[in-house]
Amino acid sequence: MTIAVIAGHAGGAGSEFALSCDLRFASRERAIFTQMEVGVGLIPGAGAVQHLTRLMGRSRALEVMLSADDYPADLAERYGWINRALPDAELVPFVDALARRIAKFPAGGIADTKRRVNEVALPSRDAVAEDRNVFAALLARPETKARLAALFAGGMQTDSPLEAAFGAAVGQLDPIAGEDAGDA
Repeated sequence: MTIAVIAGHAGGAGSEFALSCDLRFASRERAIFTQMEVGVGLIPGAGAVQHLTRLMGRSRALEVMLSADDYPADLAERYGWINRALPDAELVPFVDALARRIAKFPAGGIADTKRRVNEVALPSRDAVAEDRNVFAALLARPETKARLAALFAGGMQTDSPLEAAFGAAVGQLDPIAGEDAGDA
């Protein structure tokens, strides 16, 4: 059983890591979620397309992925991205108590329930692999490379203001010459 506790920014692969966990709980005051890949010309390539669509439904998943914006914990909770948003002071005690409660139950019941739910709700490995392959192909596009270079120059993957408001930064990127909007 895996439980994610998010008390900061979970964007891109960080969000996808949390989505791969069985349960997700977040700080109401500090957690921010982003799937920003479309803003740089990519698709989420590590499971978010599959997981968010199943968790949120098609329209909300499209909103999240196509907006490439930041989502606070309360909205992420309403959309189904996370199980619950809790006040920061209650987050760890709540998750600790839940984990301890679950740990008291017979392991067979936990394992079999998780297996059956996974069979119903999780995407196939082939579906996730296809998303990864599309992501890799999109990395070769000149407009994607230019957008990523601009974000790295602005502080991407550092402790920077850009990272603190990643969705806003992606939304402020200027169109790159030769960019094609594709089939919108």
